[in-house]
Amino acid sequence: MTEGNFSDYVSIHATSGNGGKGSMHFHREKFITKGGPDGGDGGRGGHIIFKGDKNLWTLFHFKFKRHFKAGHGEHGSKSRSSGAQGEDVIVKVPLGTLIRDKNTNEILHEIVDDQEEFLAVEGGMGGRGNWHFKSSTNQTPRYAQPGKEGSEQALVLELKILADVGLVGFPNAGKSTLLSVVTSAKPKIGDYEFTTLKPNLGIVEYRDYRSFVMADIPGIIEGASEGKGLGHRFLRHIERNSILLYLIAADAEDIRKEFEVLRNELIQYNPELVDKEYLVAISKSDLLDEELHAELDKELVSTMEGIPYLFISSVSQSGLRKLKDMLWKKLNE
Repeated sequence: MTEGNFSDYVSIHATSGNGGKGSMHFHREKFITKGGPDGGDGGRGGHIIFKGDKNLWTLFHFKFKRHFKAGHGEHGSKSRSSGAQGEDVIVKVPLGTLIRDKNTNEILHEIVDDQEEFLAVEGGMGGRGNWHFKSSTNQTPRYAQPGKEGSEQALVLELKILADVGLVGFPNAGKSTLLSVVTSAKPKIGDYEFTTLKPNLGIVEYRDYRSFVMADIPGIIEGASEGKGLGHRFLRHIERNSILLYLIAADAEDIRKEFEVLRNELIQYNPELVDKEYLVAISKSDLLDEELHAELDKELVSTMEGIPYLFISSVSQSGLRKLKDMLWKKLNE
């Protein structure tokens, strides 16, 4: 999936169908000139239904279609025949999609399972035919219900990436490079901050034909939880990752401090993120010679006490096998 084809936020307009009219009909046939009421019911209008599809990763397809309109119910007819229901519109969305009311910003539903359905806009009810209104005091009711009109609703779709492992780090920490090495994804890579502006996904192949999904989340800056930069748009993707992989460059001035800043931004955004499993990878370790590597490792033993970490290099590919092993173990604990 290329960055240009990724979309995680879109506004759409959904209109359900009108219900059909009930029929005002009286039974007529040879030798029966004044039969009783037999008008059928109108069919209900079509619904707008959202459905989870595990094969979708983006909301990009809504770029070309943002208006959805369901079919109208047909009118009732004689012999108590009901009109056909209006055709429902099934809108397929990727797993992890939030559906919001655009006007109130209320979360209506979140699609998290494949084939899960959510009725977002209900079709209008069909009107009842005149045979429903027959009584002992009114043998020939000359009225039937009109169908109810459908509803219109402005909705916002917001995608939270569902991935096994989410990469978290400051800009230019090497997240895109790591993703390009351990998966077949081809994210944009550059030696400057904010190369990645949208999440990228890749499948990491593990032993015995097993695999897991890794997501490269755009770089976080201090203050992201308060909305600085594109903080909120970045941070919401982290909520749905099973494991967080913090990436901190080996040439950082204070590795423990960078880790604390990153972790604090996540917790400020959503306190529940403190309970997520995590691992710290010291990236770009190819920049260190043996002496510097040993010195830094000795320093981290005390400063990173209780925090699981390892050294990796996407360039020399050192430590990547161990990284996969540790991630797979955490995913299956």
